[in-house]
Amino acid sequence: MFGDLFEEDGDGFSSTPGTGKPVKGRECEPPPPRGKVQLCGIKNQGGTCYLNSLIQTLLFTPELREELFSLGPDELGCLADKDNPEAKVRVIPLELQSLFARLLLADEQTASTTDLTDSFGWTNNEEMAQQDVQELNRILFSALESSLVDTSGSRLIHRLYHGTLVNQITCKECGNISERQEDFLDLTVSVRGVSGLEEALWNMFVEEELFEGNNLYRCSKCDQLVRAAKSAKLRDLPPFLTISLLRFNFDFAKCERYKETGSYVFPLTFNLRAFCEQSNWSDSEYSYELFSVIIHKGGCYGGHYHVYIKDVDQLGHWEAPDEDVKVKTKTWRQEARVTEDKSEIENSVDADDPLSVLTAILAQEESNSVLVDQLGQKLLNKTGTPWSKKYKKQYGTISKFLQSHPEVFLLVSNGTRVALKSAAPAAAESVSTEPFSPTAAVTETTEAEASDTSDGCHWFDLNDSTVTAITEKDIEKQFQGKESAYMLFYRKSTMKRPQEAIGNAGYKVPPHLLEMVQEENARLLQRRTEFDATSNSIEVRLHLAPRYRCENGALHPTAPNNDSIITVTFDRRQTVGDLRLAVYQMQDLWDGDMALTVAKNVPAGLHLYDTLTDDQMSLYSAGVCNGTDLFVWNGREVNGVTMQTGAEWEPVLLTVFRPSAEQLGCEDESGVGEGDADGLVRSMKAFAGGATLGTVLEALGPQEALLCQEQSRPGADGGGASGWKVFPPQDLQRTLRDLSLKDGDALLLLQPKELDSSIFNMNGDIVTVTTPSDCRWLQVEFCPRSGMQEEDAEQDKRRSKVSASGNMLLSEVKAKALEGLQLLDKLNGLECCLRQTDRSGKRLPPVHEHLSVRDAGIRLMTSLFLCPGPAPTAQQLFLYFSVGLAPSDGQELEVTVEESLTVKECLKKMLLMARLEGDSWHLRRVDWCEEIGEPLMDENASLKEAKVLHGDTLVLVEGQLPPKGYLKLSVRMSMDPFDSSSVPELYQEFPTECSGSEMRFVGYVEISEEASLDDFKTQVTTLPALHDVCVPSPAFLRVWMLEGRKLARILRGKQQTLRKLKLGNGAEVCVQRLMKEEDLGLKDLLLTVQMGVPGEKAYYPAEEFLWDAGRDGTARGLYAALATQYGLTPDNLLLAKHLPDKHTWMPVSNWTQQVSKRKKKRKAEGLQAAPFYLKDGDIIGVKNLLIDTNKEFSTVQDEIGQQRLREEAANHKTRENAGSGDCTQNTGPKKSGPTKNRKPEVALSINVGLFR
Repeated sequence: MFGDLFEEDGDGFSSTPGTGKPVKGRECEPPPPRGKVQLCGIKNQGGTCYLNSLIQTLLFTPELREELFSLGPDELGCLADKDNPEAKVRVIPLELQSLFARLLLADEQTASTTDLTDSFGWTNNEEMAQQDVQELNRILFSALESSLVDTSGSRLIHRLYHGTLVNQITCKECGNISERQEDFLDLTVSVRGVSGLEEALWNMFVEEELFEGNNLYRCSKCDQLVRAAKSAKLRDLPPFLTISLLRFNFDFAKCERYKETGSYVFPLTFNLRAFCEQSNWSDSEYSYELFSVIIHKGGCYGGHYHVYIKDVDQLGHWEAPDEDVKVKTKTWRQEARVTEDKSEIENSVDADDPLSVLTAILAQEESNSVLVDQLGQKLLNKTGTPWSKKYKKQYGTISKFLQSHPEVFLLVSNGTRVALKSAAPAAAESVSTEPFSPTAAVTETTEAEASDTSDGCHWFDLNDSTVTAITEKDIEKQFQGKESAYMLFYRKSTMKRPQEAIGNAGYKVPPHLLEMVQEENARLLQRRTEFDATSNSIEVRLHLAPRYRCENGALHPTAPNNDSIITVTFDRRQTVGDLRLAVYQMQDLWDGDMALTVAKNVPAGLHLYDTLTDDQMSLYSAGVCNGTDLFVWNGREVNGVTMQTGAEWEPVLLTVFRPSAEQLGCEDESGVGEGDADGLVRSMKAFAGGATLGTVLEALGPQEALLCQEQSRPGADGGGASGWKVFPPQDLQRTLRDLSLKDGDALLLLQPKELDSSIFNMNGDIVTVTTPSDCRWLQVEFCPRSGMQEEDAEQDKRRSKVSASGNMLLSEVKAKALEGLQLLDKLNGLECCLRQTDRSGKRLPPVHEHLSVRDAGIRLMTSLFLCPGPAPTAQQLFLYFSVGLAPSDGQELEVTVEESLTVKECLKKMLLMARLEGDSWHLRRVDWCEEIGEPLMDENASLKEAKVLHGDTLVLVEGQLPPKGYLKLSVRMSMDPFDSSSVPELYQEFPTECSGSEMRFVGYVEISEEASLDDFKTQVTTLPALHDVCVPSPAFLRVWMLEGRKLARILRGKQQTLRKLKLGNGAEVCVQRLMKEEDLGLKDLLLTVQMGVPGEKAYYPAEEFLWDAGRDGTARGLYAALATQYGLTPDNLLLAKHLPDKHTWMPVSNWTQQVSKRKKKRKAEGLQAAPFYLKDGDIIGVKNLLIDTNKEFSTVQDEIGQQRLREEAANHKTRENAGSGDCTQNTGPKKSGPTKNRKPEVALSINVGLFR
């Protein structure tokens, strides 16, 4: 187990004593300094709590520690030479010296035993497996004895821990005494059937075992069987007496091990005179006092160790626990004043105000402070109602409530104790060396402290990394139970510590170890300083008012670039005034007042919220964090426009529809906004959320106009009807927020005279907009050849309105247009094609004539152009291309190619048309802003495989393809109704390739794998397909990873690189547009929650729910979060997770096992683990048991899906039986799966080299 003392595994091992293994990757947070207790804990490596408890016991055995420190490098060697095979380095004693020095002097809360366990030769498996501390005590001492051979400390363990006992048999006939002497390292005493340690020792060393009757003893002197008495006595007593308690036994009836948990009393001090062979020594030679108790918590197959230790050198800072703090003396005037204050507070308490109740509880405490864990019980005693039922729903947990009122409450002792700020001790701001003082005026000695400090030494509980102060009364709690004493360590009362050792942690520590720890402390201090500066540095984005304009109810930059934003790095501990002064210095030309206002990007633009007015307040207290947007202005207006600030004035971006000129039968096609397929003109308008609907109507049109809200959308083919509800007159006085209008909601503005047309029909308060399919048309205009003169071309221009529907083929539209324009004879067999134009007048690619009007994405009541040239077939692509420059900078060329053509063949054809030569050319796409974009990487792929679409623009670029290290990601977009209405052409241009109709392919992104997630989102917004999608900032996009064309997980961390997010080349992602900024934490889960319809096998529309699984990832935590969401109690909810592949629901139980108060509850398993494996996007069904008695979650669709799965399984089984024939007829019954057996216990072992 401990391996070879001379050989070490050199992989990743630090040669510097005490530094441990080096940390790979970026620098982590430095360890915190020591707490108030001033004692150092030990990190648990997974299952080394038994080692930690024993190491702490040895550390607080000063005589052993100092003897070990007295061994210098001349005897033990040096750790720097441990890799030298010729050097004799005694690794275990050296590592113990180094660990002891760090535990005593290093300024950190916890120390690591990694170097020590490496010197033992332990692997990760051994560090994770728990062993018996009694066995470790013996083999560690044996290893030390072997390691210290031929040194001055060779008899160290023997001198301090070894004792001698003698077994005697006395003949009752002749009085002859036969004896046998034994050495012991520790005494193992029985627990079963005895009441305590003294009774067990009495049975071992006082009671005699008689040999009589059939059990006689053969005396060597009498040479016959005689009556005799057997006894044992202690002959030599060691300075330190170690006692092991036999807590574990074996039940032969049940054939299993068990742990003795009955009461077993042991004294703090006791006298061994009655148990010793010699009785003429002085009484002090028999006296021992307890200084360490190793405690085992758990059962016989596992558990946890920690240790109670008496600080004999008084190295720690002890404070009496709150329950033992009692005021010893007070004057009668103070008592009268306190009584009067209590009565006043009692009369003024408001039971509905938790702040008043908690303040009264703390004010009535004599110590003015209470443990946070006990505050809830005191509140229950005072009000009769627990915090969880009366206040938790509104205010959260009691700890969160205390932290949210720092002006009233002060958390001390590492957050475990709370006091009123007016009565808080002055020592709370700095580490005090005195125990906690209950009052600021009088320093009083408490009864608990007086009883526990008779010799000035106090007790501490060292539980791995945690060190807490305890009293001697706490030791009595370890007499019995699942958590009880397992090993006892006593020291002779005559062993007194020298005065210079009291409170001196560096006493007898060798100079080279002192120097090592001082260097380590200096490094820790530097790391903490650097980390403190780094962790408090925040980036603040400053938006300068002169570079913004007010438009559509929000602020927008005057220039499209990022010059309007200045990013500065600032220390959040500095004040608002410091930041204001820094901005003044940056803006030399600023004149007048300067206001700093918190801003936020909303769909309408940039909105202003709270202005930072207190220059003395720190940025942290003012709520300024990393990434905060601050608007710099004069506090009144921006470029002459008065700005309203605050959440109540947050703009709401509305979609406003008006009748188009065509719908009203007007020849004038003038209108504002973009025409929709149903003949309505759409525009985006923003209004303050606090504005009334009447104000909106006044801004949009005349007062007599009708304002309607959308209720239903028309059919998918553009025909049918849409319903709009007219706002009643009383709603004109209500605000947009009161009417629950949100970003993206649609409004229709109608004048009363427009209701006379056949398009609009009003019935009650519902307006129906009807657009009959048989009234649709397309206008076709003939465009002559580009080489003709302008006069001839103008004469040849002809227009014809062709009646059309969404299902009509474009070839039929062309035939009707040729007939209506009378061009059949003029063209004389020349080929022609139909083309559209964009807003700038550019001709779009010819349409595929085998498609229908709807499938080609052509809107009715628009114009097409009949142009010379062949129309592409279904297997052909029409492409634009230019040479070397973006299309906006040069002349575009056009080419029609087969989609099966490879990228390389297409490149050659374009080079031939452009009359270019050479092999150093490649093709690139053109992005949405008509600039050169990503290259086509796979030249051997076909144009179809390369995702080159009909009408794409390519650029011939001279040079080789870009190097590796770039990712080509396929991007799809999840479309909601708001998105589909804003960008209808996106639905028509990109056919879906996923299951369902919610994701649409929008393009590819080529980006470096070292780019951040924010950079990727920014590049996604530049895709041509999204040029009409409004995304104020990357935070308005959510990115999903797709697996099998299904949403798998959300990518988190704005600054995480794509490589760390494990995105590979060719990966598919889906972006989702949000209506507000989102920055998910690593522990947040985005769930889809749907509430069941009472009494039906159906659910209300689903909604997203963000659950902080890091706070409480168990079923109880999910129940509590959803109960808060729906305003119910957790007991009134029933939850289940939907399994779409099986069409079933897995109930999520909120039941927890009831256990006694003395036993701690077993830690609940998180829902992200087995069997639920909860992840982003999972569907959670919710049942409200108050109104829904149906506890079944399955729907009709689930039952249909289950029936289909059963039929498929039956068909599959039939096919298997048919294929197997008769070979399965003689097979025996199936064997049950193997049972899981407990792993065999592996005992500790040791192999120590020789030092001779």
